[in-house]
Amino acid sequence: MEKLDLMKNLIKEIDKHNYNYYVLDKPVISDKEYDKLYYTLVDLEKETGIVLPYSPTLRVGGEVLDGFEKKKHVVELYSLNKVRDFQDLTNWTIEMQKQANNTEFALEYKFDGLQIVLEYENGIFKNATTRGNGSIGEDVTAQIKTIKSVPLKINFKSHLIVQGECMMTNKNFALYNKTATEKLKNPRNAAAGAVRNLDPKETAKRNLDYFCYSILLCEGEKFETQAQMHDFLIKNGFQTGDYFKICKNAQEIIDYIKEVDKIKTKLDVMIDGMVIKINNVSNREKIGYTAKFPKWAMAYKFEALEVTTRLNDVVWQVGRTGRVTPIALLEPVELAGATVSRATLNNIEDIERKNLYKKASVFVRRSNEVIPEVMGLAEKFDYSEKIVLPKVCPSCQSILEQKGPLLFCKNHFNCPQQVVDRLSHFASRDAMNIEGLFEKTIEAFYKNFNVREISDLYRIKKEQLLTLDKFKDKKAENIMSALEKSKKVELSKFIYAIGIEEVGKKTAKDLAKHFKSYENLKNANIEQLLQVGDIGDIIAKNILDYFDDKNNIKEIEDLFAQGITLIEFKEKLEDNRFNNMTFVITGTLSKPRKEFEQIIENFGGKCSGSVSKNTNYVLVGEDAGSKLDKAKELKIKIINEKEFNEMVK
Repeated sequence: MEKLDLMKNLIKEIDKHNYNYYVLDKPVISDKEYDKLYYTLVDLEKETGIVLPYSPTLRVGGEVLDGFEKKKHVVELYSLNKVRDFQDLTNWTIEMQKQANNTEFALEYKFDGLQIVLEYENGIFKNATTRGNGSIGEDVTAQIKTIKSVPLKINFKSHLIVQGECMMTNKNFALYNKTATEKLKNPRNAAAGAVRNLDPKETAKRNLDYFCYSILLCEGEKFETQAQMHDFLIKNGFQTGDYFKICKNAQEIIDYIKEVDKIKTKLDVMIDGMVIKINNVSNREKIGYTAKFPKWAMAYKFEALEVTTRLNDVVWQVGRTGRVTPIALLEPVELAGATVSRATLNNIEDIERKNLYKKASVFVRRSNEVIPEVMGLAEKFDYSEKIVLPKVCPSCQSILEQKGPLLFCKNHFNCPQQVVDRLSHFASRDAMNIEGLFEKTIEAFYKNFNVREISDLYRIKKEQLLTLDKFKDKKAENIMSALEKSKKVELSKFIYAIGIEEVGKKTAKDLAKHFKSYENLKNANIEQLLQVGDIGDIIAKNILDYFDDKNNIKEIEDLFAQGITLIEFKEKLEDNRFNNMTFVITGTLSKPRKEFEQIIENFGGKCSGSVSKNTNYVLVGEDAGSKLDKAKELKIKIINEKEFNEMVK
C-alpha cells in the first residue's frame, strides 16, 4: 500500500507540473527534475505491475488500431449560426435583449481546429469522440489520451461531457517542422491528421493541445451562467484559452472583436472568428433552439485573410478543351491555415484589370477552403516585369488563337497535354471507367503508340503493351480486359466521357434522360436543348457546336466501329419505389457516393447536390456538414446507411 500511495502522490505531483507547463505555460521545475518524477513512477509501475487508469505514463500511446469505431453522442451536437457583419451582429444582440430582458453576453475565441467531445465518469477520463455528423462520431480515445492538456483525472466525480477543439499551436508546429523529415503544411491539418492516425504513438509526436469551451452534460451540477461554466472548466484542469469577456451590449462586443482582429495572427493558436453566447443559462432556456443551432449563440467570422507576397512568375497551362489558362506562381506564404504557392488567374482580362506584374508584390486572399485568389497589385518595383501573353501553346508550340479574353490551342489531335487530358477524362471513373488507365499510362500510349484520338485506345494490342516499361503479362491483360469491359456503357456516362465543354455529370444525366438516345441528342436543336433541366444558352451552344464539328462525329462513329455499345435510357423501371423522390447524400459512407446515386436512380429517384424543401431524404455518412444542418432546419427526413439499405432490400 505504501508504494501505491507513493504512485498516487507522484501522479498528483506530475499532473500539477503538466498543468503548469501545458495549460498555464508557467513551469516551476526544470525538465531534469520533471523527468526524475516521471521515471520514478515508471519504475514503480513496473515493480508493482499496477498502472492506474489516470497515470500520465498512459499518454505515450498503445498499440496501433485497426480502425476507428463509431460512437453515438450522448448529447446531440449543434452548429453555430453566423453573422456576416457588425450590423447583423447588432441586430441579433438587440433581439436577444428584447427576448431576455437586457441579458449579458459571453465572448470567446472561435478556435479553428478539430472538434472533439470528452467524457468523464467518477473523475476519470473515459473516452473521446469526433464531432462526426453531430449524432455519431468516431472513437479517438487512444489518440486524445496522448494530449497532455487533456486531464486524465479531474476533481468532479459525477458524469461529465465537455466539448472543445483539438489543435496544434503555432509554437509546437514550428518545433515539429524543425526536425521533421516530412514537413507539416499547417497547424490545423497537422492536428486533424494526428488525431486520425491509427497509431497513437504518431499522434503523441505532434504534441497537440485541447481547448475546452462548452459543458454538454454535468450530472448533479447546475450552472447559472457561462462564466460559471468557464470557471468550472478551469478548476477541473481544462485549458480554455486565455480569452473570456462579459459584455453588456453590441458595441462592447464589437470593440473587443476589433481588438482581437488586430492581434489574431500573433496568437499561438489559430482562430477564425469569435463566439458570442448569452451568459445567463435561464435566458438560454427561454430563447431555445432551431433544428440547426441554438438561437442564443452566434459566431462572428473574421474577414478572409489577405496577405502580400511576391508574384514570381506566371505560367500557362493547356487543358483538354484547348483553353490556355494563366497560373500565378507565388512566393510561398501562410494564409488562412495553408501554405499558398499557386493561384489561378482567370484570363487575360483578369491580369489587366488587377494591373499585375511579375516580380511585384501582390495581395492574395483565401477564405477557409476556397482556392487562393490574387486580388491585385500591392507594390511595383523597378525590376518588376510586364506579364507577356504567350503566342504559342506551352505544350505543342502551336500558334494560339485569342477569343475575347481567352486563349486557345487549336492543335486538337497533336497537342500532347490536350490529348493526354482528353483521354484521361474519357477513361476516368465517372466516364468510361477504364480501370488502370491512368495519366502516366496514357502519356506512354501517346509517345509510343501514336495515340491521338479516343478511338485509338481501342486499337491497342496486348503485344504493344508488353513493350512498355514495367508492363508484365498480367498488367497488360488487365488493361485489355478493362478496355473491353468499358465498351458497354450507359448513355449518360458516354455523353460525359466525350468531353463537351461545360457538360458535367449531372448535365449528362439530364440529357440522357430527356433525349433517351445518342441520335436524338445529336440531332437536337437549340429549342429542344433549352428544355432540359438547368441548361442555358451557353451550354446549349456548346452542345450544338460539338455535334456540328465533323471531326467529333467521325470520332464517335469510329468508337461505335470499335464496338462501343450504348445502354440507352429506359423510361420504364422494374422497380420505381423512389419515383419522384429526391435524395441528397452527404458525409463519408462505406462505398463511393456514385454507387448510392446509381441505386437511387435505378429505383426511379434522383440525386441533388443541395438540400431544399423539395428534398425527400438526406442520406448521412460520417463527417456530414452543412447539408445535414439544412436538413434539420427544414425538417427533411434524415437516414443513415443502414436505414437506406433497409429501404432498398
